[in-house]
Amino acid sequence: MIAENEIARKSATELRRLIGNKELSPVEVVEACLSQIEKYNGVINAVCTVNESALDEAHKAEQAIVNGDKLGILHGLPVGIKDVTETAGIRTTYGSPLYSTHIPKEDALVVQRFKQAGAIILGKTNTPEFATGGNTFNEVFGATRNPWNTKLSAGGSTGGGAAALASGMITLAEGTDLGGSLRIPASFCGVVGLRPSPGLVPTEPTNYLWDSLSVTGGLARTVEDLALMLQAVSGPGEQTPFCQPNKERDFISAVRKKLPNKLKVAYCQDIAGIGIEDELGQICRNASFELSQIGMEVDEIDFDLSFGRDAFLDLRGYRMVAQHFNRLDKLDELGENLRGNIRAALKITVEQLAASEQTRLKIQQKFESFFEDYDTLLTPCMVVSPFPVEQNYPETVAGKKMKTYVDWFAPTFLLSLTGLPVGCVPCGLTSEKLPVGLQIVGKPWSEESVLALAQRVQDLFPIGLPYL
Repeated sequence: MIAENEIARKSATELRRLIGNKELSPVEVVEACLSQIEKYNGVINAVCTVNESALDEAHKAEQAIVNGDKLGILHGLPVGIKDVTETAGIRTTYGSPLYSTHIPKEDALVVQRFKQAGAIILGKTNTPEFATGGNTFNEVFGATRNPWNTKLSAGGSTGGGAAALASGMITLAEGTDLGGSLRIPASFCGVVGLRPSPGLVPTEPTNYLWDSLSVTGGLARTVEDLALMLQAVSGPGEQTPFCQPNKERDFISAVRKKLPNKLKVAYCQDIAGIGIEDELGQICRNASFELSQIGMEVDEIDFDLSFGRDAFLDLRGYRMVAQHFNRLDKLDELGENLRGNIRAALKITVEQLAASEQTRLKIQQKFESFFEDYDTLLTPCMVVSPFPVEQNYPETVAGKKMKTYVDWFAPTFLLSLTGLPVGCVPCGLTSEKLPVGLQIVGKPWSEESVLALAQRVQDLFPIGLPYL
């Protein structure tokens, strides 16, 4: 018999195998995760709403096995859904007091796909208001804490999902990424995240149809788990205008395949020009060059994307106005971060937006040239270690004062401008035993290659889970 805490810490892939072999039941897995929530959520505050029907659904999943029904690839796995993603019959607050009692009537498309694959929605994971910010706190549920050190931030905006994964409360986490909202908490909490190409996992419903900055994706404890999730939830949506190449995608096999010989990898320490804590830079550089020991060609290069900062801020601002257009008469009821962002965005001119699109084009051209010489770009995900949870954001990086509350995560938001797939995988621990994440930037629509390389990094630098 497997102990509950051991069940909760196993990979989703292994749990699915055990469920399929009838060595574990979905009921046992859900009970193990609920036990972790009971033990640790009071302090970590990762799961903000538990699905009261989760155990009933687990029993139905168990009966399907007994009946010999065809099982989906996520059958019986408890997953967490970010509290900005609609779930039918389960409270969805968007982290906003305006929606503190809101219960949607329909599931978002990604939630439908989780269910079709046999997953069990265990609950909603905490997020800043409307996923705005790199630290997870809001006026409805408060702050989410880092399982590695509960005095520190879990990152944001999918901080609840990352913290829940690292502490065994769920097996997979759905989330979104505008400026780093999957990658920041992945790095801070020591899990794996992927910002996929726009449209690979459709965001439906949405208030902003042509949104190419914010994407839906996921977090997992292992790269293979993330591939499993992507296999279940990716694919075109009827309402999504962004199209992916018309081909069958096999993310699971890609992770298990041997990488091509002489893969050419470039490492850049500081794509944003804002500096980085010495220890973080050393860990990421060492991990990148360690790849040469398994046959890759690794170069360190300068790759400056700092000229994209204002473009991101302007395009992000435009997106916020578009997303919240029907709430502009309620600005005073929104939180300080979101309210300030929208008011600033309302002052952006058409000329600024046009210039921002031209900057975005220059970044795309810069990467086109880069990919003529290299297969992948590696760069640190975070330039600072997790900071105190009460702090909104780090005001300085390597002694340099930041201009705005988002500048500290420029290494993630600058890459959001590209539309390229970007992964984040743990590559080591600091002297304070805090995780460090490495970003992997792939060619257009190359999620398979990003995941495959992330798997090799995880193989070389396993950090485990926090001791709880």
